[in-house]
Amino acid sequence: MSQPAADIQYTQDEMMTVTAARQLADGAVCFVGIGLPSAACNLARELHAPNLVLIYESGTVGTKPRVLPLSIGDGELAETAEVVIPLPEIFTHYLQAGRVDLGFLGAAQIDRFGNLNSTVIGAYDDPKVRLPGAGGAPEIATHANSVLVIMRMSPKSFVSELGFRTSSGFLGGRGERAARGYPGRGPQAVITDFGVLRPHPDSDELVLTDIYPGVDPAAAVAACGWPLQVAAQLQLLAPPTATELAQLRALNERTRVAHATPVKIHLASNSSNAV
Repeated sequence: MSQPAADIQYTQDEMMTVTAARQLADGAVCFVGIGLPSAACNLARELHAPNLVLIYESGTVGTKPRVLPLSIGDGELAETAEVVIPLPEIFTHYLQAGRVDLGFLGAAQIDRFGNLNSTVIGAYDDPKVRLPGAGGAPEIATHANSVLVIMRMSPKSFVSELGFRTSSGFLGGRGERAARGYPGRGPQAVITDFGVLRPHPDSDELVLTDIYPGVDPAAAVAACGWPLQVAAQLQLLAPPTATELAQLRALNERTRVAHATPVKIHLASNSSNAV
């Protein structure tokens, strides 16, 4: 790893993405979502984890996109995949069979035990906001060997109590997840724009364990909707290196150019074969 980019400015999103990428080990099998999780995984694959196996919910396995996908249905994923298999097989033969090392999730809300809400804000029948929904997140949160979450902190997103539990973290804490027989270990790190939260080994409650350079821990506590505990030995995270920033910015620029280019669909010249 090159030296920290002490004289280079970086954004909060870049710090979060680089921090998340550093959590990913070479050779791991990762079930990944769109957005920051996808950016972090592909950054890791281009830097220290070239053998990271990425699975997207569209059934693409071992995909190596040169640009970040717009959605799980982006053709870039299928064109660069080792194999494309039916969605039910992804869940039954890979995820539920214990072949996924890491599930990488985001959500609209999280509580102190890492439970996630991506369904509704407010009452289910009359919500203030109806969110995109679960997708495969509940199964990923349940069966992946471990889960990594990435979210920006605010009292509205890090809440004392969820209005709706879409995906399970540690349920009510203090071993309830294990007692109920969940196969995966649950969320092992929550990457935020202040630092990293990890579950306490006894209570399962999320604790601020790592902080970014220049961030006051009190600001993280103020941005949390529950009384956030701060680890006695708070770790200072290294800023992005020049290499990490250059690679991430190149990836984002390739993505910007690709998404600004009109897509050409080649139809068969024989009208009888045209779709």
